[in-house]
Amino acid sequence: MTETRRRRATLLAAKISLWFNVLLFIFKLAAVLIVPSLAIATDFSITVVGLTVSVLLYKSLKLSSKPADLLHNYGYGKVENVCEALEGIVLIGIALLMSIQATGAFFKPHHVQYPWVGFGSSVMSLSFNFIGAFFLFRLARISHSPAVKAEAVHYTLEGFISSAIACAFLVTIWLAGTAFAFAGPYVDPVVTLVVSMAISVPSIRLAKSAFTNLLDASIEEPSKLEAVVRLAQNAELYCNFEELRSRNVGHKKLIELKLILPRRLSFEESHEIAAKIQHDIKSGIRHSEVTTLAVPCAENCSFLKNGEKCPYLEFARKELRKG
Repeated sequence: MTETRRRRATLLAAKISLWFNVLLFIFKLAAVLIVPSLAIATDFSITVVGLTVSVLLYKSLKLSSKPADLLHNYGYGKVENVCEALEGIVLIGIALLMSIQATGAFFKPHHVQYPWVGFGSSVMSLSFNFIGAFFLFRLARISHSPAVKAEAVHYTLEGFISSAIACAFLVTIWLAGTAFAFAGPYVDPVVTLVVSMAISVPSIRLAKSAFTNLLDASIEEPSKLEAVVRLAQNAELYCNFEELRSRNVGHKKLIELKLILPRRLSFEESHEIAAKIQHDIKSGIRHSEVTTLAVPCAENCSFLKNGEKCPYLEFARKELRKG
């Protein structure tokens, strides 16, 4: 997959997120103005956050595609993790605020007006959310962007929240014509509390994951193992390797290592070996950038001390001739 295709997928995801959030904002604003429901107010608050994050996401993803420069030697990829963390933190704040308001609503219950309007708005919202989530998850798989994946998770959460609110309105409508009508005013705060708890768990995970990557967490275990496997496959080209390090920068995986090479290899031969190992690791780990430091073996090597031929030198040159 070319870098150009990945960038196109990333920017397309940002545009889809932005326009879908604009439509959701319009529908939910109309519902909030007509239906005085705490659950709809919670849903609308999440959409306001989503719309704000969508604008930031679009700007951030354009920035993350910029190449490295003197100020940011490793590029701007971490802005995707910042956007991911911001979304998680704000959603946690909304969940806490709405939980407090829902708890207070138990002491001052009131009947929800125009429940059919609220139900229709919720159905419309859940449709937009699940359609948007479908496209965003597909584009997240293409772009490998943590910010796009976070936005897809956000849309999925909103879809389930709108589904729960739609069901709550149906329950309220059904209770109105029964002997249990007294329970109707309590449906709204109960659903708001459930929705708040449903938001909290994935939002905490989202923020935790983003902050872990911002602290230069190493790449995932399968990719680390793949790097070691690729090094093992080229074991005849070098004496040893040291200081294998990695970290995530947005969708990119940065890998650094030190190659210990036979002292008597020429500069051209050392460069060729380092370039081959870099290429092999990059071909095995998608969206990776590999940096190798070629270092000559120690002068106190037992082979050099005893005046013997270095077996690593012979192996390396033999493999280079094959290549």
